[in-house]
Amino acid sequence: MELPDREVCYRALQSRDARFDGLLFVGVTSTGIYCRPVCPARTAKFENCRFFGSAAAAQEAGFRPCLRCRPETAPDLASWRGTSNTVSRALALITDGALDGSNASVEKLAERLGIGERQLRRLFLQHLGASPISVAQTRRVLFAKQLIHETRMSMTDVALASGFGSLRRFNEIFRDLFHRPPSTLRRKTFASVASMDAGVTLRLRYRPPYDWDSMLGYLHARAIPAVEVVENGIYRRTVEVDGFTGSVEVAHLPQRQSLGVTIRFPDVRYLPAIVTRVRRLFDLGADIETIDAHLSRDPLLAPLVAQRPGLRAPGGWDGFELAVRAILGQQVSVSAARWLAGQLVALHGKPVSAGYSGHPSLSYAFPTAERLASTESIGLGMPVARQSSLKALAEATVADPNLFRPFGTIEEVVVRLRTIRGVGEWTAQYIALRAIREMDAFPSSDIGLLRGAARMDGAPRSTSAYLLNRAESWRPWRAYAAQHLWAADATAIQTPRSAHG
Repeated sequence: MELPDREVCYRALQSRDARFDGLLFVGVTSTGIYCRPVCPARTAKFENCRFFGSAAAAQEAGFRPCLRCRPETAPDLASWRGTSNTVSRALALITDGALDGSNASVEKLAERLGIGERQLRRLFLQHLGASPISVAQTRRVLFAKQLIHETRMSMTDVALASGFGSLRRFNEIFRDLFHRPPSTLRRKTFASVASMDAGVTLRLRYRPPYDWDSMLGYLHARAIPAVEVVENGIYRRTVEVDGFTGSVEVAHLPQRQSLGVTIRFPDVRYLPAIVTRVRRLFDLGADIETIDAHLSRDPLLAPLVAQRPGLRAPGGWDGFELAVRAILGQQVSVSAARWLAGQLVALHGKPVSAGYSGHPSLSYAFPTAERLASTESIGLGMPVARQSSLKALAEATVADPNLFRPFGTIEEVVVRLRTIRGVGEWTAQYIALRAIREMDAFPSSDIGLLRGAARMDGAPRSTSAYLLNRAESWRPWRAYAAQHLWAADATAIQTPRSAHG
């Protein structure tokens, strides 16, 4: 992983340049601490600074996280994305806990990825500057540190939530790293313990600007009754993971350049997975300045970017749920797709555990692939062929747990998805964009995109072939260009096949 040269990195550190926050970390040899470039501490001497592209690389080099700038709160820009699909897949599995627990190993992780252990280690050093084990441990330590600083959870719950196998191991690692027990990192006024049904609240940072109004408008238009509600500027939804149910609510904290996330869930061990879903849904990992600057090179697209700075490409809460929404939305409007999704939930959704819904309108979790695959009839008032597609999708998801994980090129992803009955090019591209987070996915046959492109170019109409050619210069961020075209088309949400723009 390449960083700017040391002089550039040092100037960013001296000026506390927020543009580098999340893209580099500095280890100070005289203190043994690593910091974000925006750290308020006095700037160390040039000769005492070592620069890293990830927190894991800094920690593997022997530095411990700064208690002032708190590296765990840096924007998760994931500058490695797009450089290695294997690394992307491995990191997704690590986030899901693939290296947590006594039976986990790098060898088993490599087997799941279909490569050798040595090759996986080499790829991690090349793209992240750290080993898989170091990445996993850094993730655990930084998430635990955030929970200590920002919540009232007990140390036992913090240890479980952050993936440590035992409280003893948790204490040992924190003593080795910080030379003190983890409980001493918590402010004295923050020592009381709260139950999970009352909620755990965290702040998740993003790189500004962030077009919150557009994001909330997108979610509001598609909110599934009993599963989602957008009210008073806050997004809330139900959650089901491994049979447990709960809820999450997300609010914008613009003054902190963060989202405030409150999670109500009966098992703390699932907190990292839920946080990962929030990051994906709200596209918190986007290096939006770089993306906007790239798209603005197109003189006709530039005014759209200027009109909506910080526009994100919303993700899907769950890959299967998003794919179901895409199939339900084929040839119908947003409101019709939303109504069908509500009917599906009423027929097959799981009731949310008492005390964990967080809102009176939230009562059911979206049905899982296992539930729909095992049911005799979907029971929706829609064409038989489309109901068969839902059944085929559920069966494919059960058969391949990695169906909605990054794998290969965008072209390979689309080919794999199109093997599912009823999933055509538009649906596959849309799933790739929203669920798999392929930021170069581009459903060029979408009516809303075609209309938006025609308006942008001042033409009476546009074709899919023309739009694909037109979009070549927008790579590798065609998904964000698509979002700008959808946003510019004020009537797109009323139109068939642009229901999900």
